[in-house]
Amino acid sequence: MSINKDFPLLKNERLLKAARGEKVDKLPVWIMRQAGRYLPEFREYRKQHDFFEICNNPEYACEVTLMPIRRYELDAAIIFSDILVIPQALGLDVEMRPGVGPVLPEPLTLETLSNLNTKGTVKKLEYVGQAINLTRHKLEGNVPLFGFTGAPWTLMGYMIEGGGSKTYSKAKKWLYAHPQKSHELLEILTQVIIDYLVMQIEYGAQIVQVFDSNAEYLNKNLYSIFCLPYLKKISLEVRKKLREKKLEEVPMVLFAKGGWYCLEEQAELGYEVLGVDWTVEPKYVRNILKNKNITIQGNLDPCALYSSKSDLNSQVEKMLNEFGSDRYIVNLGHGIYPDAPIDSLKTVVDVVHSFEV
Repeated sequence: MSINKDFPLLKNERLLKAARGEKVDKLPVWIMRQAGRYLPEFREYRKQHDFFEICNNPEYACEVTLMPIRRYELDAAIIFSDILVIPQALGLDVEMRPGVGPVLPEPLTLETLSNLNTKGTVKKLEYVGQAINLTRHKLEGNVPLFGFTGAPWTLMGYMIEGGGSKTYSKAKKWLYAHPQKSHELLEILTQVIIDYLVMQIEYGAQIVQVFDSNAEYLNKNLYSIFCLPYLKKISLEVRKKLREKKLEEVPMVLFAKGGWYCLEEQAELGYEVLGVDWTVEPKYVRNILKNKNITIQGNLDPCALYSSKSDLNSQVEKMLNEFGSDRYIVNLGHGIYPDAPIDSLKTVVDVVHSFEV
């Protein structure tokens, strides 16, 4: 499939402006997992299509990506996909089981590490690029489009555990007992991620986010050894490859959930935007990142959406007042939950857009 780069003119740039540190007319807001199962229209769509069938089909992924944009006045769309498409492309089976979540029936072991198929990995993921290209046109320039990936450590955790975990002890065992093999795996994942993000940008992603959703399971020492070097390599190499391809560089976001313990170190990795979860206070984040030329993204507790409308109004206003309007993108501190009230998200968007900048 050829890449159609005759994109519509972007009408709403406030999120990209905030990412670059430019002045905005209103605070930008989008929600992690905004294209997903809290939406009744998505649940209806899922009755007709399997989860990874939607991910793998550009037309289906595009349709789901557009669902929240039609319903809410959000300031960005994020392509519907999953971080585990990378392990799939490397040759591992990944299933999305109802009520359970992602399951890898045959988790990665020390013995099977050498079996990972690293040839043509990104070519196998080109359907994500095709979905991005189609969606970029279907958005008609109304909002910018996010691409994304899982971070090396987060992907490593799922691959070794065989799914989600409360402790990630099997994956952490590798870090302590098999550091060399851990680095080998992390390097494989890093190289795939770099090429994957470049491909997404080439197809039309206007901003990209790296999800390190399992940062909270490590301490500062482990994160410094097994995460920070790879995250830095991703930001540097993506930009280098974009320059080599003569492609425009786009803002990059790092969201290390639970990674408050190394926020200052994250600011040195080359990402324009750092996401923070709901466990950290705005004043703490602002203090750590002062004079760093970093935009902050976050950090409303997803469970706050269960509040009454008046309480939710107050909580959002308090968060906005504490973060302030300089270099700030409003989001939840993690993905929206499946049973979140759909009216609550409208309340959040309305409060954010009425906030005086």
